[in-house]
Amino acid sequence: MKEKKRAVITLILFTAVACFVAFAVLVGVGKWHRGKVSNIILGLDLEGGVSITYEADKGTSDQKMDDVREKLENRAQSFSTESNVYREGDLRIVVDIPGADDADAVLKSLGASGTIEFKTEDGNTVIDGKDISDAEAVIMTSKEKAGNDYEIKLTLNENGKNAFALATQKNIGKTISIVYDGKVICAPTVNDTINGGIAYITNMKSYDEAKKIATFIRIGALPVTLHEVRSNVVGAKLGSEAISTSLIAGAIGIALVILIMIILYRLPGVCSSLALVLYTGTVLLVINVLNITLTLPGVAGIILSIGMAVDANVIIFTRIREELTLGRSVGSAITTGFDKAMSAIIDGNVTTLIAAAILGKFGSGTIKGFAYTLAIGIVLSMITALFVTKNLLTAFVALGANDVKFFGKQKVLKPIAFVKNKVKFFIISLVCIAIGFAAMGVFKAKDGKVFNYGLDFVGGTSMTINFTKSVPTNSEIENLFADNLKVVAEVAPVVGEDAVVVKTNNLTEDERAKITKAIVEKYGIENGDIQVENISATVSSEMKQDAFIALSLAVTAMLIYIWFRFKSISFGFSAIFCLAHDVLIVLGVYAITRITVGNTFIACMLTIVGYSINATIVVFDRIRESLKTKKRTETIADVVDKSVTQTLTRSIYTSLTTFVMVLILYIMGVESIRQFSFPMMSGILCGTYSSVCVAGVLWYTLASKIDKGKYDKPVEDKKKKQDKVYEGNAIV
Repeated sequence: MKEKKRAVITLILFTAVACFVAFAVLVGVGKWHRGKVSNIILGLDLEGGVSITYEADKGTSDQKMDDVREKLENRAQSFSTESNVYREGDLRIVVDIPGADDADAVLKSLGASGTIEFKTEDGNTVIDGKDISDAEAVIMTSKEKAGNDYEIKLTLNENGKNAFALATQKNIGKTISIVYDGKVICAPTVNDTINGGIAYITNMKSYDEAKKIATFIRIGALPVTLHEVRSNVVGAKLGSEAISTSLIAGAIGIALVILIMIILYRLPGVCSSLALVLYTGTVLLVINVLNITLTLPGVAGIILSIGMAVDANVIIFTRIREELTLGRSVGSAITTGFDKAMSAIIDGNVTTLIAAAILGKFGSGTIKGFAYTLAIGIVLSMITALFVTKNLLTAFVALGANDVKFFGKQKVLKPIAFVKNKVKFFIISLVCIAIGFAAMGVFKAKDGKVFNYGLDFVGGTSMTINFTKSVPTNSEIENLFADNLKVVAEVAPVVGEDAVVVKTNNLTEDERAKITKAIVEKYGIENGDIQVENISATVSSEMKQDAFIALSLAVTAMLIYIWFRFKSISFGFSAIFCLAHDVLIVLGVYAITRITVGNTFIACMLTIVGYSINATIVVFDRIRESLKTKKRTETIADVVDKSVTQTLTRSIYTSLTTFVMVLILYIMGVESIRQFSFPMMSGILCGTYSSVCVAGVLWYTLASKIDKGKYDKPVEDKKKKQDKVYEGNAIV
């Protein structure tokens, strides 16, 4: 009776939490409606807008960089109150303006230098920015009254000192207005002639007001030259299309995954589906509450975390079925199944979480977006798999769903001779990798490019033009660029869309504005139909370096963790080799298909790394467990064959559900979505192959050399009385 009461409470609690999350995501909770899905901050690649990165000359002080940031923020706010302006490193400032539809006006306004002028009442300019050395807010102790006076200390150079002394002498009793970018920000009255080049503007209402006006004065006097090193213009129309298709595709993908899980696992599938819906809503809620900007790589991170959430449930349900096959009761099978699945789930998720933490710490903006969403997804997926799903299952069993037919039994498979066929598997892998390298060599000889590099890797200007009518020929567009800008343009059609991508060397602001105007007038399209990206060679080199360093550190950390957890370096090296195997094959896919190696490439490779390492650890966890119960008559090869066979259904089902998610994105997504979904599908396939056919036999090969004799002694001698063990081909 107590169990039924507890079960009812569990279901009521789950329903309440699910309703709260659903309400928070769809409607919003609180004064500012935080959590509402429509309030999620979207990156420019999903929403559209303008992003530009400026770099100042070396030697520019922190104070001046902060002033520049303030200036750019003030200007960006005039285009959108949701603008985000922040410093990146010591000398760079990034300006993101979502939803901006007039890119040319934005870029011209941001790049223009600020002006500061001191004007008399009759409109004459006394001094300007070139005459000012510094301005700062100060607090002066007042002798006449209690408390402090807030003032601005103005320091002038030699030329400004003389001009200001003459002007103040002639305008005693009158005001001299301080004008920034044509707007009066302060109009102090001249009390006396000011000599010596030091002036104080008194009677400020507060220290904050004094600081703000001083900042405007310094901004207008800034002798800082800004260089545009990267810019990206995404039409709002293109951005909205990307996010709408992604949401629809994601919803369909999750629905199909739910259907597959219910068909495959019956009642446990229903419980995992309920948990998955709660998990998805919670991920969106947390991303919103933490003000994390969702980008295309972030979507990739969510997809991977959903795949891992499903994978955790598949591991658990497989274990439960194994226990039911041994004849255990449903309640006992659930408890034991969760306990036995715990180590594989924790190891797989912690390994990926380590990688996410390192990528978030050392990666660039693109990599950070991927890392943040992945980390959030991993933590929440572990919670839903190990607690929500378990409690739901236990509740349904307590309410009467305790028949084995609601769960099913694990099909007994005869161990497959993986070790015996290891040479064949190695040859297949080497051939696939060799084909990729051959393709790289062919394209290197053909056009000098191993891959179809995007701007993120080579720098330059790229324009994606969406046509409302028929698409012009490549030569026509090339001639348009040649006639207007005298540059050589490389034109490539976008498969499946009425659009082309045009790449050139770096174009200036004026050149980009000129060619955009020419395209709009000639083909009758809107500015929002044109996406422009501009990246300097310096930034592209840095992005490659950041990605390489972050990935190298992540792989090293994963190797150390696996070595520590499995108490053998052979497990660690085998996992890293399988990871390299999958990465090399996917690189071959990029080379053969000529999919752009750019922003989405980094996200795709990181996703594949996470997926690969997780799938491999599941196999290794079963091998480690089987070694603990190894019989005297069993060889290490027998253990490997048995363990890989036992995890075979998990590998297939997990790959199937994740593949379905990505396939829907590929079918329904815009070109930018397809740029990472197709390589990801190939990564899922080769990741499945490596975890099933390569990981175990590779460990066997390395362990026979590195750990020679370590696993030969049977464990059963230490414990003669053991529980029944699921052997894969018999119940003993």
